[in-house]
Amino acid sequence: MSSHRFMRPCRRAFLAGGTAFAASLAAPSISRAGVRPIFTHGVQSGDVDTMSGMIWTRTDRPARVMMEVSTTESFANARQLAPMTAMPASDFAVKRLIDGLPSDQDIFYRFVAADLNDMQATSEPIVGQFRTAPTARRDVRFAWSGDTAGQGWGIDDEGMRTYATMAQHRPDFFIHSGDTIYADGPMQDEVEKDGKLIWKNSTLIEEKRKVAETLDEFRGQWKYNMMDEHVRAMNAICPTFFQWDDHEVVNNWSDAKDLISDDRYTEKSVHVLQARAARAFHEMTPLRITPAEPGRVYRKISYGPMLDVFFLDLRSYRGPNGASMETEMTDKSRILGAEQLAWLKRELANSKATWKVIASDMPIGLIVWDNWKEQAGAEAISNGDHGAAKGRELEIADLLRFIKTAGIDNTVWFTADVHYTAAHYYNPDKAAFQDFDPFWEFVSGPLHAGTFGPNALDGTFGPEVKFVKAPEEGQGVNLPPSEGLQFFGLVDIDGATQQMTVRLMDRADKELWKVTLDPKGASI
Repeated sequence: MSSHRFMRPCRRAFLAGGTAFAASLAAPSISRAGVRPIFTHGVQSGDVDTMSGMIWTRTDRPARVMMEVSTTESFANARQLAPMTAMPASDFAVKRLIDGLPSDQDIFYRFVAADLNDMQATSEPIVGQFRTAPTARRDVRFAWSGDTAGQGWGIDDEGMRTYATMAQHRPDFFIHSGDTIYADGPMQDEVEKDGKLIWKNSTLIEEKRKVAETLDEFRGQWKYNMMDEHVRAMNAICPTFFQWDDHEVVNNWSDAKDLISDDRYTEKSVHVLQARAARAFHEMTPLRITPAEPGRVYRKISYGPMLDVFFLDLRSYRGPNGASMETEMTDKSRILGAEQLAWLKRELANSKATWKVIASDMPIGLIVWDNWKEQAGAEAISNGDHGAAKGRELEIADLLRFIKTAGIDNTVWFTADVHYTAAHYYNPDKAAFQDFDPFWEFVSGPLHAGTFGPNALDGTFGPEVKFVKAPEEGQGVNLPPSEGLQFFGLVDIDGATQQMTVRLMDRADKELWKVTLDPKGASI
């Protein structure tokens, strides 16, 4: 690790250099507008910590993308970064880590693209911003949710309004808990129910009219979401910390997924689909690259002294979906995988943050069937059996026991996946497996997809429903976003008391429920 990671750069050093470059960005060359490069899908930032953050953009052609960064919106005395080249191999997307940043500062970044075939033809500049994490205690706010553009509900004339609602709260960052795209969910121009038009997708592209199979089709799923004005506007002001679940590849996928009988797919290998989907996922998101495993999704982001966020990947290392009733832990029964579980234990034990947020792409105690029609097979962690931990529950039992034994305080779980919102309190006194300390799990979503639920609970870990908002009996399932049952969560950590307040919100910005959690062992 380079030494600058241990040094807080002074403001003067940060701003030094790049004045001439700033001037060149402010005055792009005079050329015919039709030949200038353009940025096609806005900007994104992500994985921000006290001294660094990722930035992303995409051009419409091969281009040299010039970049600068500043702590002022005017870009006075901005710092020039080395340019990057947007090429067809990455679908003209570029992303990079900006490091050496001052902590707890608003950071503004700006891109300008020059056509590789005519370097005098430069784009209009495009700007984004984020705030670095603090090294001292201050109020922190983040949002979380999941499920974007699913079940056929795409960009209508109102767009993905939940993103606009979240952006109004100006969170420090947003956790997208998975199902970031629906690669397996084709869309139609119009949706009818009982002979009546109930939805019109005002914006569609060809890649959304069929299941994604080729690399370009997977890329198109991401580009479609970023066509929405609300998504682009939020991306420009708020970093997104991405994780994935199944719909980035295909419904309920594991390494053993069988597509032979699915006539929608000409590509029958889930391994081929997963490889293409993973490449598109990393190309199209500002997710940090882990050198030891470049395609890795699980990681830790430290956001100051009060908060560490541990992002899980319950998809890539799982055994095949099945009954999940094994009584001993094997590769078949795992959902985290041995290496990820060891990493999580190690990082939790080493964490000095007040709150340890575990961002999980799937809930712990909700029953999610692999085969909904026959109510069979485990797709998530729970197996539907209320007794002792079995199957995938064995890894979670092992983890919860470790957290208790190691004396790790203030773990809170945040998740999505099930397309409704809820608050669960896991109580060992009411559990079949009792060797753990009580904890909370909060569920939110969808952001812009069909609404379902509520799901039944598995009693193995003693979950208690403290709040739930889902379709009422008689409303049906797969409700469109226009019904209003689109959800996100807001989390505020008080810099003075270190209390965590969790609010469950809907797309109309109505507060549905909230709770304030006191940190155990924290100093005031």
